[in-house]
Amino acid sequence: MGYFNNNKFLFKLALIAFFLVSNYLVYAQEQKGYFNNQTPAYNEIIQTYQELDKKNENATLIEIGETDIGKPLHLFIISNDGDFDPISIHKKDRRIIFINNGIHPGESCGIDASIQFVSDLLSGKLKSNEILKNTVFCIVPVYNIGGCLNRNSTSRQNQNGPELHGYRGNAKNLDLNRDFIKCDSKNAKSLVGAFHQWNPDVYIDTHSSNGADYQYIITLVTNQPDKMNPSLASFMNKNMLPFIYGFMNKANYEMTPYVESMNWNNPPDSGIVAFFDNSRYAIGFAGLFNTFAFFTETHMLKPYKERVLSTYQFILGMSEFVAKEDAQIKKVRKKANDDTEKQSVFALKWSLDLSKKSKLNFKGYAAKTKKSEVTGLPRLYYDRNEPFEKHVDYYPHFKIDKEINKPAYYIIPQAYTDVIERLSLNNILYTKLEKDTSIEVECYYIQGFKTREAYENHYMHYNVELKPENQKVRFYKGDFVVKTNQSGNKYIIEVLEPESDDSFFAWNFFDGCLQKKEWFSPYIFEETAKKIIESQPEIKKALAEAIRQNPEMAKNDYAQLAFIYEKGIKYNEMYNRYPVFRLNKKILLPTK
Repeated sequence: MGYFNNNKFLFKLALIAFFLVSNYLVYAQEQKGYFNNQTPAYNEIIQTYQELDKKNENATLIEIGETDIGKPLHLFIISNDGDFDPISIHKKDRRIIFINNGIHPGESCGIDASIQFVSDLLSGKLKSNEILKNTVFCIVPVYNIGGCLNRNSTSRQNQNGPELHGYRGNAKNLDLNRDFIKCDSKNAKSLVGAFHQWNPDVYIDTHSSNGADYQYIITLVTNQPDKMNPSLASFMNKNMLPFIYGFMNKANYEMTPYVESMNWNNPPDSGIVAFFDNSRYAIGFAGLFNTFAFFTETHMLKPYKERVLSTYQFILGMSEFVAKEDAQIKKVRKKANDDTEKQSVFALKWSLDLSKKSKLNFKGYAAKTKKSEVTGLPRLYYDRNEPFEKHVDYYPHFKIDKEINKPAYYIIPQAYTDVIERLSLNNILYTKLEKDTSIEVECYYIQGFKTREAYENHYMHYNVELKPENQKVRFYKGDFVVKTNQSGNKYIIEVLEPESDDSFFAWNFFDGCLQKKEWFSPYIFEETAKKIIESQPEIKKALAEAIRQNPEMAKNDYAQLAFIYEKGIKYNEMYNRYPVFRLNKKILLPTK
């Protein structure tokens, strides 16, 4: 009996010691962290979550995939009953909040805020029973691990702390907040896979912003309401945003929409425009799948402690809202997914709607100019001794410039494995042709486009001009057929329609179709060219017109032969033909 009691005492003592050590680790993290203008290094971040995992049965830290730096991407899950299986959790009809930190590791306030939030939630300091009753949290401790390990004190020159911080580029020097469509990084592939596995109701990406100076510690970017399903947009504007803005006011962290001036060099009081959430960005990507998505943007010049605490309060406020409105969130997301499956017309191109101007009550600082002590030229500065509060012009709306009717199917040749890989990664369903077959389809021929300079490992195409043409095309066993009756239809249209800003064509996945592969030798082609213009007088007439418009062509025999060659010979049907095909009518296809 004595032996048993001694061991029982020792066991209790060990538990107490473990509890004290675990709490000390979190306490120590707080003390050396944002209170002292510091943010933890990568190993300290993961160690903190490992300790939280060890001491809490309703939390776990798992690996969800690889990253470009060779270290695993982690996900910290909090579930009140210790169920960490996304399939089971969805069957239990729980809401899911997904928080991604450190996409730009120099903007580290979310890393610290999430550690503090998790610690308070698991310790019972917050209303844990209410928050966790029907909500599961999925938190990425730090996403851009390569950038987090590239720790320095100089890369964030425009930021007021922390003293040491991470770097924006990842191990491949990619900006991961431009990688959600193209998925060039292992980080993105791992995160996108986890996103679809958990299918979150709310996605939060934590940032710090540079730019103008103003009085707010934190600003907010949301999904662009004009792009959202109407039921989602209405719920966000009428329910979610009023609650979260009110919550932040009560927490003494008054918030305003993200501050992006109408003109980059002008101060905010000259006019503010809403952020346009292209699908390359985290929130634009999440919006394709009818997830409510947000960027928190703390202001770079405010004290680091306040930036962390304001992010903490936003996470807390959103958590309380989701706990309160879980049934309604489920309802509007289900309707949005059902609508997307049935939707027939999709927007492809957008632009700022200057006709829909409103007034935004804004708290800023007077923008002034003075002589630069460096260049001797006038320079902009914001006078914090002259704060103001006034209504400024606000442009929150975007208009559709081009729409398109979805086809019944897209057919993608099996050669494009990198495209199929990304469709699979995003849970897009497809079938395969069971045999070789010829099908009447709609083709696009690329008539023109412009290309930007190097951008995120690509040379993006834009201002794409297309010529549609119906053709009978030979397809082969194993080619892919994508039906457009899916909740992921917005993603399908976004990536497969070449005119879209973030299409796979824009991101250079199909550049092979832009190259000629066959040509002619002039001395051999002469006789054939003669027969062509004799048998096809319309080509001879077109050549004469081309020479009339460009007299120099009359002196260039090669240019004239090339004109006849291109007009009179089907020398390469694949040249400039976009290799994704539209089948506009539902027909019985030999698929499996």
